[in-house]
Amino acid sequence: MSLLQDFLPARQARVERALDRYLPAAGTEPRRLHEAMRYATLGGGKRLRAVLVYAAGETFGATAQQLDVPACALELIHAYSLIHDDLPAMDNDDLRRGRPSCHRAFDEATALLAGDALQARAFGILAADTDCAAGAVRQLQMVAHLAEAAGSLGMAGGQAIDLQSVGQSLPRAALEDMHARKTGALFRAAVMLGALAAPRAPDTAFAALDRYAAGIGLVFQITDDILDIEGNTATLGKPQGSDQRQGKPTYAAMLGVGQARALARAGYEAALASLGGLEDNTGLLEEIAAYILSRTR
Repeated sequence: MSLLQDFLPARQARVERALDRYLPAAGTEPRRLHEAMRYATLGGGKRLRAVLVYAAGETFGATAQQLDVPACALELIHAYSLIHDDLPAMDNDDLRRGRPSCHRAFDEATALLAGDALQARAFGILAADTDCAAGAVRQLQMVAHLAEAAGSLGMAGGQAIDLQSVGQSLPRAALEDMHARKTGALFRAAVMLGALAAPRAPDTAFAALDRYAAGIGLVFQITDDILDIEGNTATLGKPQGSDQRQGKPTYAAMLGVGQARALARAGYEAALASLGGLEDNTGLLEEIAAYILSRTR
């Protein structure tokens, strides 16, 4: 029986409940801002980054409760990034997770502020986490990892490169660098935060886990590029063909769908190989990699 069959829906539901607790209540002033924050964060999404936090941490003996805060911090950063990505100044998308994007449901200014506030909330809950059993040094490392992943050397930098590259033909190395920042950085942070939150995770495991996370981040991005071509809006929950219409450089556009699939398979195999030297049971992490490779939304 698949380890992921029960784990995935259970952890998706768990982080949804935790996010509801850590977000300000909808009735809290300023109400419209808090409603927008909750709208953009709750009630949808694959929660893969949160699931990776739980899987990495639980692999090394952390409890789900000890992992709730880092899992929520990753999802809050992700939600903020989606709000900003959808804005007219960036990707100008009207649909997210099967419903109007935040700036359409509210307005552009409120959406911008909601994203800002979600980012601040992510670092606030992570720094104030009293359930962190790994000690103050590792807690500070978690904050530092997430900050780098979200910043100019990570996700925000990747988005900047993405915007600058519309309509251009990027060299493959530049495309890989862009997506390693824009997509891969948060996957790497998710795995690292989960491991850092586990007191018995040895420092010697971190390099292998980072290689694993980089591999599945690549697989996720390539699969996303292919789904933009072959998927449909109803299943994806966002406009199908958006990358093509905007002239964005993607793996599928650069290599063709067949070669892109082969590269995704290679990334998946590299991710699995990176786990080979770890003594703990890495079955969950292996199944998540397979899930990302085969996903249809």
